[in-house]
Amino acid sequence: MACVVYNLKRAEDSRDAVHHAVEALANGQVIALPTETIYGLAASALRPQAVQRLFELKQHDAQLPLAFGVKSADDALDYVPDMSLLARRLARRVWPGPLTLVFPGPHADSVAQRLPQEVRQATLGRGKIAMRVPAHEFTMQVFRLNAGPVILTSASRQGNLDSATGEQVFQNFNQDIDCLFDAGPCRFSQPSTIAEIQGDQWSVLRPGVLDRKTLELMSEVAILLVCTGNTCRSPMAEGLFKLRLAEHLGCQVEELQSRGFRVASAGVAAMAGGPASDQSYEVMLQHKIDLSQHSSQPITETLVQQADLILTMTGNHRHAIISNWPGATSRTFSLARDQGEISDPIGMPVEYYQRCATQIDQHIAWWIANHPLFQTSQRSL
Repeated sequence: MACVVYNLKRAEDSRDAVHHAVEALANGQVIALPTETIYGLAASALRPQAVQRLFELKQHDAQLPLAFGVKSADDALDYVPDMSLLARRLARRVWPGPLTLVFPGPHADSVAQRLPQEVRQATLGRGKIAMRVPAHEFTMQVFRLNAGPVILTSASRQGNLDSATGEQVFQNFNQDIDCLFDAGPCRFSQPSTIAEIQGDQWSVLRPGVLDRKTLELMSEVAILLVCTGNTCRSPMAEGLFKLRLAEHLGCQVEELQSRGFRVASAGVAAMAGGPASDQSYEVMLQHKIDLSQHSSQPITETLVQQADLILTMTGNHRHAIISNWPGATSRTFSLARDQGEISDPIGMPVEYYQRCATQIDQHIAWWIANHPLFQTSQRSL
């Protein structure tokens, strides 16, 4: 039977097509879906015959398992409960996006362990598990509404060119798949990058949309120091954190990025482009820290999303962040661990700034000595 084609570009309401796709998966059909990279073939992980058919259609390389199409970085923890800090960082920053992550496994508590044996063989072969969160709204809606896990692989046969358009999928698979959801040309028209994670190191198994330099940037540990206006406390905290972290790593401040760390500051009520206060500048010079190039910035969703550790000067700052971005709760803390506050010295003599800097420095020393982020270095293999 020839494949049924749903033209998403002509659909007045894509919700009907989404429901058709979900129904097809539930009925054990193999379907083609658009992603931001190339088209993918999908089957329900609860339908062993569909997964086996998908495996045979793909003529899949047995060196790599078929990947799970997951809904979000949080959803991925159901498949890899012991995901490393590095893996969580990459997933949080890139997904949804053009990156397939491969892990050793599976973990004994992984939901993948509950799937039928035939499905486990196809997805967990070679002792690995792969996952992808595609950045295509139609396909993400299908994943959200589907009752169980989805298996997703590129719509190409082994050794053939990838399918970047619905037309190419139809030419290659029209007699072999049940449905094609055609959204026109894919945004990137090249496959996702496949990266394997081994603890706190990563390696590229297949080049794709994301190059090695981009992955290195995405894998950096990001620390964000937050106060109100980003002109006094948090600029001093940023400078001191860089200094103490460099001492901890045995490198120069200028070398922190090459060691995989990025430190920044922001304010919950900051204006963009303001200088550090004169008193902050003066006090930091005593530590050989130059704040002359500091430029204040308001806290943003991007800063919060990318930060691995957010340290606030007061509990109110922390509350403001987690109220706006609840997903950052587990990464946001008061710099003073006892829930105390770093007193605001604004408008006071320089002596108050000195005391504030000393207080900040003492708490920073504790975080660097005790937080897991600073006990290892996440770099590529």
